[in-house]
Amino acid sequence: MKIFVVFLIAIMAALSVSCANILEGYVESVAAHESTPYDKEPEQQIAVSDMEELETVLLSLIMSRETEVTLLYYGPEEDVQAEILDRSAHLMQNHPVAAYAVTRISAQAARIVAYFEVELEIEYKRTAEQIASIINVSTMRYMTTQLLDIMSDYKEEAAILTNLRIDKDDIIGLIAEIYYNNPRRIIMMPFVTVETYPPDGANRIYEIKFGYTEEADMQREYTSSLDLYVSQNAERAVGDTDAEILLSLVENIIASTTYDEGAAGAISMHGPQNFTATAFGALITGNAVGEGFAMAFKALCDELQFDCRVVLGQMDGKVHAWNIVALEGYYYHIDTAIAALYGLEAGFLKNDEDILDTYIWDTEKNPRCSGTLTLDDVRPPEDPEDPNDPSDPNDPNNPNDPNDPNNPSDPSDPNDPSDPTDHSTPPPEPNPGDVTPAPGDQNGDNTNNG
Repeated sequence: MKIFVVFLIAIMAALSVSCANILEGYVESVAAHESTPYDKEPEQQIAVSDMEELETVLLSLIMSRETEVTLLYYGPEEDVQAEILDRSAHLMQNHPVAAYAVTRISAQAARIVAYFEVELEIEYKRTAEQIASIINVSTMRYMTTQLLDIMSDYKEEAAILTNLRIDKDDIIGLIAEIYYNNPRRIIMMPFVTVETYPPDGANRIYEIKFGYTEEADMQREYTSSLDLYVSQNAERAVGDTDAEILLSLVENIIASTTYDEGAAGAISMHGPQNFTATAFGALITGNAVGEGFAMAFKALCDELQFDCRVVLGQMDGKVHAWNIVALEGYYYHIDTAIAALYGLEAGFLKNDEDILDTYIWDTEKNPRCSGTLTLDDVRPPEDPEDPNDPSDPNDPNNPNDPNDPNNPSDPSDPNDPSDPTDHSTPPPEPNPGDVTPAPGDQNGDNTNNG
């Protein structure tokens, strides 16, 4: 028994020495723990629980223009890779942003214990700036405001996301309307092309591209010159009534602008990139066709706050433009170009009936012109000979006709009792020696001294 106790004590002593050695650092080799994919902390990953959530994440990645992303899919066990590719293709075909911005989406999925690790690669056909500049529009008024800002800054493209029930033709028509309503802010009508993403559907992106023959900086300079001219010259119109002020505007344009008959003959349509068809052409360069006269008149009317619009149509079968303006509760046609060619009477204050035989225009889009004022009401004609002028010797009704033997006021009438002249005694004969001095010659010397 003593032997066993001694042996046990020896073993315990040996163990205590070994433990001491371990605590003193004699263990020098430690194997590093190798991490596995499922050791990544979930909060550092993009995690999704189903395919609907994955689509939402994809759209967010596209808006941020991410190109390579790893996400964790915790959804049902299925052919995850094929499902992701199908969902990506669906987005690119039907969602406006994906259809507009993305060329291809690829995916590689690997099973990692309780989830799938998905490697995504996204290829783009738009820049980050283009994607970020997409404008979300819900009303036509807001779309009009945005397009006006884009056009007046002469930008080359715009992307508008909307669910409004419109099509390409509506967009092109709206751009034309904005241009003709703002001759002072937009120098020339741009060339316009429109594409939609996706091609069909209620919610789409309209990609609008604008083409110009002048650089944007140059057009901005033109705009500044025109704006200054309008602000300085609109106030030159004078008159006591609105009609007189409108007439003065017409006369001022006519005085400074020449109608370009050559350009007018070459124009076959309204619109793009023709200086003679602009307010700038009429007011700054002094050369314009009908559309240019009309745009100039509207720019000046806008400055004076008259309700004025540009009318596009035809006259005598040729492309032409003029104005409709509100005056004293009625609308009237005013054609400044025709007034310049044929006189004010031909183009100022006309109603529909006055011009139906020679003009064609859209009567549904434009108000009915039914006013009764005419040029003569604004500026009465001047009669060179007043028929009631008592000094007119040729007037048969003139009571002071000196050839009328019965004229009682004839001072040479010997029978006129009111005549102070004594006609009974003849005037004395002049004395040959009497000489009446010439004016300034008190000595009676009529000699011309040169």
